[in-house]
Amino acid sequence: MQELSFTTNGKIWLEINNEKVLGPGRVELLERIHSSRSIRQAALQMKMSYKQAWDIIKHINSCFNSPIVLSKRGGKGGGNATITQDGLELVNQFHSLQRKFAIFLKGNVIANNILSKS
Repeated sequence: MQELSFTTNGKIWLEINNEKVLGPGRVELLERIHSSRSIRQAALQMKMSYKQAWDIIKHINSCFNSPIVLSKRGGKGGGNATITQDGLELVNQFHSLQRKFAIFLKGNVIANNILSKS
């Protein structure tokens, strides 16, 4: 009898009207903006275009009652971007949800003996 080893796996994301709003990559973008205070730097770190990062930020901001990211245009002194308190709370809640999901996955493994080939 051949032993098979199964694991459960999955990713979690938030949607509104079947449209992805927040997932692991978007949370990473928010965290990188928070640490660098720059959408451009966060985009470079994630190997994405500035336009793609900006489009993601505009989409995220449009889905909530208050902004998640605030940005100030560059110029002589340079621009910057900040994650709002609501944005930081959103990131924290997403990580909490991810931890709960990981626990759920570990607790719902299909028994190997049921699926083993004879």
